[in-house]
Amino acid sequence: MSYILILYYSRHGATAEMAHQVARGVEAAGLEARLRTVPAVSAVCEATEPAVPAGGAPYVNLEDLRDCAGLALGSPTRFGNMAAAMKYFLDGTSSLWLAGALAGKPAGVFTSTSSLHGGQEATLLSMMLPLLHHGMLVMGLPYSETDLLHTQSGGTPYGPSHLAGTENDRPLTEEEKRLCQALGRRLATTASRLAG
Repeated sequence: MSYILILYYSRHGATAEMAHQVARGVEAAGLEARLRTVPAVSAVCEATEPAVPAGGAPYVNLEDLRDCAGLALGSPTRFGNMAAAMKYFLDGTSSLWLAGALAGKPAGVFTSTSSLHGGQEATLLSMMLPLLHHGMLVMGLPYSETDLLHTQSGGTPYGPSHLAGTENDRPLTEEEKRLCQALGRRLATTASRLAG
């Protein structure tokens, strides 16, 4: 059975909740949603993480990425860019790039920020760059998703976003949930059509 890989990094839980909403959309469209995360990185020294995280999704491996039918990539915003942990993992995917393993597969991105204008769109664009280098078919959200026209929180045509608040305690709004689910449905539907 084909699956959409939902690969995310989350420190306070908002991006993880978005990933679960994307998964709901994938499964509603009839494909398996495979949730995976990446370990944190240390700026001080080489950090050693257990092989299995204490909670949440398992850590991703290159095979998860190689064998997926499509990819949803999520990260909190770090100064208008993806988190270092996600960038560190993506920097290690050159063997997949050399093999063209991801070329032609659909992909989308999602993010969470503490402030409404905290770099959501810049972060989404930064996550698209390595996907474009891999030859993936990067998808956003069309304005036919009418929540984009009415949301007072997160949501962009580049991909779903969430306003977590300065204390990272704001739950996803109904609009944000629907936009995450819409991305999941689009990825699963597109992957199914590409598979014929």
